[in-house]
Amino acid sequence: MSPLYLLVVLLAVPARAEVPGSYAVRHAPRGAGANAVAKEYLDPTYPLPQPLPAAPSCIVPVLSFSFGDTYGAAPAKAAYAPPAGCPAPWSLVVLTFSASCAGDQYDRVAAVWLDGAELLRTTTAEPTPEGVRWTVRKDVTRYSALLRSPPGGVLSVMLENVVNDQYTGVYSVNVSLEFHGTPPFLYEAASTSSPAGVAGNDPEVPTLPESYFQPADLILPISEITGNNGFWFRIQNATDSRSKLVTIPSSTYRAVLEVFVSHHNNDEFWYSNPPDIYIKENNLTTRRGNAAYREVVVSVDHRFAGSFVPFPVIYTGGINPLFWEPVTALGAFDLPTYDIELTPFLGLLVDSKAHEIGISVVDGIAEWLVDANLHLWLDPTTSDVQASLGPYKAPRLSISRRYLTRLLDGNFKIRAKRKSSFSGWVKSSFGNFTTEVETELKANSLVEFTNDGKNKTVTLEAKQETKMQVRADTGKVIAKVESEAKYPLSFFADTEDGENGTSVVTVSLSHGLKVETEIETRGFESTVKLADEQTAEGWMVVLDHDVVNGSVATSQTYRYSDDQREYERMIDIMNGAVLSDNVTESFSAMSGPAVGVAAL
Repeated sequence: MSPLYLLVVLLAVPARAEVPGSYAVRHAPRGAGANAVAKEYLDPTYPLPQPLPAAPSCIVPVLSFSFGDTYGAAPAKAAYAPPAGCPAPWSLVVLTFSASCAGDQYDRVAAVWLDGAELLRTTTAEPTPEGVRWTVRKDVTRYSALLRSPPGGVLSVMLENVVNDQYTGVYSVNVSLEFHGTPPFLYEAASTSSPAGVAGNDPEVPTLPESYFQPADLILPISEITGNNGFWFRIQNATDSRSKLVTIPSSTYRAVLEVFVSHHNNDEFWYSNPPDIYIKENNLTTRRGNAAYREVVVSVDHRFAGSFVPFPVIYTGGINPLFWEPVTALGAFDLPTYDIELTPFLGLLVDSKAHEIGISVVDGIAEWLVDANLHLWLDPTTSDVQASLGPYKAPRLSISRRYLTRLLDGNFKIRAKRKSSFSGWVKSSFGNFTTEVETELKANSLVEFTNDGKNKTVTLEAKQETKMQVRADTGKVIAKVESEAKYPLSFFADTEDGENGTSVVTVSLSHGLKVETEIETRGFESTVKLADEQTAEGWMVVLDHDVVNGSVATSQTYRYSDDQREYERMIDIMNGAVLSDNVTESFSAMSGPAVGVAAL
């Protein structure tokens, strides 16, 4: 590479068990001075849909703040009120999080909340002396219930940063909301249509209400009450369950818990942690242990209600920061959220009493930042919704561990599986419906040290299948949602002795996210597929805790398809330069750019 790179390790690395690490990148200035242009960082994901034509639109700037030495400080806050010029209902609402930074700095985690309910979990890019900038645009239409609340709302942004003589980067952040209303012809059609259910050919067969797959009517935050140190719960160990008491309206006919989660500190690279026995037998000082399996568990009144293996997000300082210039790692700018269908549990919740919603992390160590939003759909004509929990099967986690150690070499395998099923009926003015939810997760993990602990191989294969069916009181299935998510991760780090006390570290990495969702209900069927894959490889010459030279290459392929469109973006990076960036897109004959994204 032409410039000399100096990378400083975030934490001291006393043992090979600490590989991979988190780094701060300190580039040698290129001499451009004050005229340098900040480099745009990329997140190659599917563009947001275009707003509907003839719809009123407006952009509302909400917060502008520079996060300097903010570690331990309360979140930045700004007043929020729904825009008078673009009243609800909205066909599309977009949150824009724009940031820039120049200097030397670590990657940082950030979040945006509205009245304690999280809208976005994100992490920062690492800056250069010339500066970097990036923009996250997220579809937040599902939070319309929060966004249309009366004036008096508070938007909060948390970004804990440290600024001193060595780490000089200040993150400047702007947050705005973009509202697109409903065209008059659609609004009039909706107001005159029957609210009873989704259109069908047979009027004698009950149907789900049209609102069932639309944004919820009410959202309750499951988060820290004060928010003085952020609204997220901070989980420190495997027994650290965090919860909140909530009372939901007795008119609720559907409930979904959306969980936000990110892993940090000793669990930032949880998928590569060795077991404690390896650390103890080799007298290592690292605290990054407890082996390489994590599972986030949701409970209702201490009763298991759902779980998932979290997607292993790599932050922009992770493994090799040069991999993520200027393309960020999968999910780093917009961390995924996880929906847990709680409708079968409404029989426990619609009694006008307070109930406890809890979140914990299996085998977790410090620290995990978690919170959740409880999305509720309300019956508009009655508050006397009746419900009951039916068959309930939540077997214990099935997990097997095979650990082999020989001094600093070791081979650690974990296989985990959990299968659960819940059922419950809800009787509202729409009818008597039974919701059945089946979930199965599987995870296989391998962490292996060879060559006297100098080389490390990590493999994680996680898969989760969820099937939800809604039956009428006749037993007929009137709606079905099936989802399958896979996220494989593998990397190999090879360390060899170099000259003059240096080490040469070669890393190859493959990371992916594949999700397929099918929805069937009367008069409507849809299939959505997402396949996002990254590969990266490169070498570094390391002296003590500095990387004094290196070369890397990163490639990403992003594919999205639904019933109306197909989208693909392929991008290749070498040593921070974009070699190619190709986009292809097509629409079906019955669709067009007006209902998707802009034609290219």
